[in-house]
Amino acid sequence: MNQLKIAEAEMAEALLHVVSKIGATLTEETTKAVIAKLSDKVKNLKELPEKVEEIGKEFKMMSTVVKQFSTPGHSNELVKDWIGEVRDLAHRVEDVMDKYSYHALKLKEENTMKKFFSKAYYVTVFSEIADEIIQIEKKIENVVKRRDRWLQLPHLIPNPLADIERKQPHSSFQEVVQDDIVGIEDNRRKVTEWLDSDSDKQGSTVITVFGMGGLGKTTLVANVYERAKVNFTTHAWIVVSQTYGLVDLLRKMLKKIGDQEHSQLMDLDTHDLEVKIKERLSGGNCLLVLDDVWNREAYTQIMGVFQNLQASRVIITTRQEHVATLAEPRHRLKLKPLEHKDAFNLFCRKVFYNRMECKCPQNLEKLANAIVDRCQGLPLAIVSIGGMLSSLPATEYVWNETYNQLRGELANNDHLRAILNLSYHDTPGELRNCFLYCGLFPEDHEFSRESLVRLWVAEGFAFPKEQSTAEEVADRYLRELIQRNMLEVVENDELGRVSTCKMHDLVRDLVLSIAKEEKYGSAIDFSSMSYMDKDVRRLSSCGWKDTNAVKAKFPRLRTLVALGIIASPSQLLSPILSESHYITVLELQDSEITEVPASIGNLFNLRYIGLRRTRVKSLPESIGKLSNLLTLDIKQTKIEKLPRGIVRVKKLRHLLADRYDDEEQSKFRYFIGMQAPKQLSNLEDLQTLETVEASKDLAEQLAKLTKLQSVWIDKIHAVDCANLFAALSMMPLLSSLLLSASDENEELCLQALKPESDKLHRLIIRGCWADKTLECPIFLDHGRNLKYLAISWCGLKDDPFKLLAPYVPNLTYLSLNRVHSANTLVLYEGCFPQLKTLVLKCMPDVSELKISDRALPQIEGLYVVTLPKLDKVPHGIESLRSLKKLWLLDLHQGFKAQWNMNGMQQKMQYVPELRI
Repeated sequence: MNQLKIAEAEMAEALLHVVSKIGATLTEETTKAVIAKLSDKVKNLKELPEKVEEIGKEFKMMSTVVKQFSTPGHSNELVKDWIGEVRDLAHRVEDVMDKYSYHALKLKEENTMKKFFSKAYYVTVFSEIADEIIQIEKKIENVVKRRDRWLQLPHLIPNPLADIERKQPHSSFQEVVQDDIVGIEDNRRKVTEWLDSDSDKQGSTVITVFGMGGLGKTTLVANVYERAKVNFTTHAWIVVSQTYGLVDLLRKMLKKIGDQEHSQLMDLDTHDLEVKIKERLSGGNCLLVLDDVWNREAYTQIMGVFQNLQASRVIITTRQEHVATLAEPRHRLKLKPLEHKDAFNLFCRKVFYNRMECKCPQNLEKLANAIVDRCQGLPLAIVSIGGMLSSLPATEYVWNETYNQLRGELANNDHLRAILNLSYHDTPGELRNCFLYCGLFPEDHEFSRESLVRLWVAEGFAFPKEQSTAEEVADRYLRELIQRNMLEVVENDELGRVSTCKMHDLVRDLVLSIAKEEKYGSAIDFSSMSYMDKDVRRLSSCGWKDTNAVKAKFPRLRTLVALGIIASPSQLLSPILSESHYITVLELQDSEITEVPASIGNLFNLRYIGLRRTRVKSLPESIGKLSNLLTLDIKQTKIEKLPRGIVRVKKLRHLLADRYDDEEQSKFRYFIGMQAPKQLSNLEDLQTLETVEASKDLAEQLAKLTKLQSVWIDKIHAVDCANLFAALSMMPLLSSLLLSASDENEELCLQALKPESDKLHRLIIRGCWADKTLECPIFLDHGRNLKYLAISWCGLKDDPFKLLAPYVPNLTYLSLNRVHSANTLVLYEGCFPQLKTLVLKCMPDVSELKISDRALPQIEGLYVVTLPKLDKVPHGIESLRSLKKLWLLDLHQGFKAQWNMNGMQQKMQYVPELRI
């Protein structure tokens, strides 16, 4: 298999995407109304639905044929040209469908049809569309004739794996676990020894770990870093991209070591940043990791900040040998491929993760060894093909065919690229668009599960199936991509679901090359926009700082991803929005933009707006014209109120809106919700509503929004509780709920909160509790369903563990923040048996923490922060053998001395991440 087969796969999905677009357009009421009203005026318009439906059937058949065949050996130019022709045709149909929807909507917005009949414009427009469909029909006929004339069986052979069901059963959820690390023990010991050597040396010691991509450099250094960073007063891990900027690098560093907010750093120049970093590092030692460095300047330009420091250490990972020479020869580590034994071990762990001891069946051992040999000891290659095989039937026939395909790939690519290609081609069709989409985001970008799901739904990659919503289908796609090791898990949530994930940089390189060849999209620097293909459909350019206005025009642009840009609307948004009428996704989070042009209201096709953490102060009223908008994310912006027209956006599913009033999060109301618009109940499709202020009529409005799953409500007064909580209780799908009082003294009575939904698993309560709150139905009857509980700004007086444990025994996450309690807290045997994360923060009364034997048997993260009276090491803390992260920060001034005196560093060395 080679690039041609990838082209075939991607083209097939382009066809299916257009088929779905056709179906959606024809079923819209606006479309039906236009056809009914104008069919007498426009020739061929009456037959349009039938013609378009036939085109859809033809495309669907083409897609099926393509997926059933594969091309052996070298790339066949005839097949490749034919695939390109069909793909361009599919894009043209999509453009026509969008053009039709756009003008149909414009027509609907007018008061009377007579107005249009008096103008020739709309008759002309729809006549042109009907004529375009006729032209497309003829082109399809010609494409089919060319296929029959030139592409006979000698060019195409059946794909033996095409009919094999590759997907995991949708009904079963498999928790994703981190890869077991194999074959790095010696190297880990060596790097650790280098960190510990010359401990009294002034200045910085540089250690470099280098080798080709896919060898596991980052995995090795991360393993060392997590264990060693506790020995340094400051530490930071920074990913350095190929196109890094010095200011950005210094800004990242200061943010990591100084806990500075993004907005506080934007006005600092290089000199100011260096001064602040030196101030932060003075009087201590530092551990810095620069990951994936491509040139020496990434270090030499910042090395001055380490001068006169005591025993600072810098670890650099790189593929470039000239970068590795930044370290002395005795501190350079060149990684080698895994030995066959370790490689086979890793392969079996990935393929047979659900078998006892991950053992390979005897009848497959010969093939397994042959496949592992082809991976040439590269962990990334082993993990990729292992993930693919884990989703296929473990039979000799299937594995033989896979091995033969791999050999074919190796004839045209290096071994790593060949294996990544094979994994991509094996991916089920509905996942490929989702997978390619992730490549549009910056290198090492961390995706949240929710944002990816919403983006994929907005793009039309996931549709409702049977009893599942489009979001649930997209969530399954994400799980399968991770199961196939095409995306990497960063963190899991309280239900064991993926919380954040990322894409390996080598995998992203493959994605971008496929995306470019298949005209799927481009990730570029804006300085080269003038050379871009004007027909680009998805465009990504992140961190753009060019002061010149965008001059290029992209009439077919569907997606714009521009994270962290520093530009005014006139430079970026206005030029693009005025020319790109069919944009579907506009993702601009973390950008310095301050306003959104009113022309955004003309983008009828817009389904996703992402403005999170921007400086936008208001939204134009024209937002109300976006009838297809599904997601509006304006969290942590400067926006104080929603436009009145938002209630006309009746397809809206996810409304995420709040602003930060206190970035230090020291105030009770550090984030402030939006005032709920009148007629909020018009938004009947809402699934997510975060955050709205409580009001007299909010309960009545919420009672009509029966599809809500996540609700955050701010500024709740005591008088609001009964009606508001009764309305929330009636929501059949409610799964996540945040309730925040109007201030720290306002008392919340939860008696009326009696959720009908057994799906409610996440509860966040901010504010004082009324008496006997734990006897309310939310705890007494529903408490066993809760997995995540966060309590802040309340006074429990007694030991909260003793109070809460009987009511919420199945928690996996518990956070207590600014909670007044007893002086001594006891985690006793049997309490919270499933708890994985415990957060104790800003609890002024606590002076002692005791942990009984066999308490918290599954705990992975314990975060004890800002407990000023805690001067003793928690008794029994060394019994928590499952810990992966332990933070004991900002405690009593004598705590660290007690810690050292008791030899706790040695006792707790099994914890990978330890911060004291």
